[in-house]
Amino acid sequence: MNNTKKELSSEQQKELLSVLKARFEKNRNRHQGIEWANVLARLEANPEKLWSLDEMEISGGEPDVVGYDAKTDEYIFYDCAAESPKGRRSVCYDHEALEARKENKPVNSAVEMAADMGIALLTEEQYRQLQQLGNFDLKTSSWVQTPAEIRKRGGALFCDRRYDTVFLYHNGAESYYAARGFRGSLRA
Repeated sequence: MNNTKKELSSEQQKELLSVLKARFEKNRNRHQGIEWANVLARLEANPEKLWSLDEMEISGGEPDVVGYDAKTDEYIFYDCAAESPKGRRSVCYDHEALEARKENKPVNSAVEMAADMGIALLTEEQYRQLQQLGNFDLKTSSWVQTPAEIRKRGGALFCDRRYDTVFLYHNGAESYYAARGFRGSLRA
């Protein structure tokens, strides 16, 4: 999150691709029917996507391929870390919420961080899809995209998994907690 050029050196690319390949091979249940060679070709042709994936990786997201959209011809990556990414916790929902806090402001907001990284917050639907691939956020929670009508009223949504059930909750958008972060998605 400190590289303003938004590109990786060839050595950084090689290292990241090695990590992504190992995770891809270890977690085949997340992307059945998808071949690594095709994902690799797409990533090598889109170095800006590699930069975003690296941002996901260094902030603790452990990005992995979770699908392929045939309509748009894109591979879909989600943060697949067991808990909400460590480098993205203790943030309020968006810039408006950050500015509304008069004291004890967090360092950043989920929406701003995601935009800076070139990714999108998961929607509730995407979050539930992720939970079909494993058990995530058993101790943490993650902000998800919030409908405009809820946000206009000062609220924001987040999800977690407890009691083997995925829950959707609401909170004031300006709230932040050490155990709440956000998960992102990227299309390449």
